[in-house]
Amino acid sequence: MFDIGMPEMIMIFVVALLVIGPKKLPEVAKALGKGLGELKKSFQDVKDSVQEEFKESTSDIRDAVTDFKKQIETEAEASGKVIQKTMEDAKEQVSKEAADLNKAVESNTDKAAPDAENGSEKK
Repeated sequence: MFDIGMPEMIMIFVVALLVIGPKKLPEVAKALGKGLGELKKSFQDVKDSVQEEFKESTSDIRDAVTDFKKQIETEAEASGKVIQKTMEDAKEQVSKEAADLNKAVESNTDKAAPDAENGSEKK
């Protein structure tokens, strides 16, 4: 964690022994050990809490993306149906217009045929 080797540990022990004294050193070491244990436990609790929140957040995001995807698919399908209906209506309208034009051409052709026959007889 701190990258402390054996020589550094011995130096820390010697300094602690000189500063604290041989009688209080075990008590201080015990208190320091408990403090470090509690600190480690607190860090683990924070880490677990953050991981849980992260999982919940990613789950919420995943659900939102899935819902959005379904909404887009539904709207795309509805738009496709509207486009299909519009194309069918346009095709039907074009067919009606073509039939009307054919009728108009046939009636003009029928009217023009007697005129053509009458005109050729007059000559």
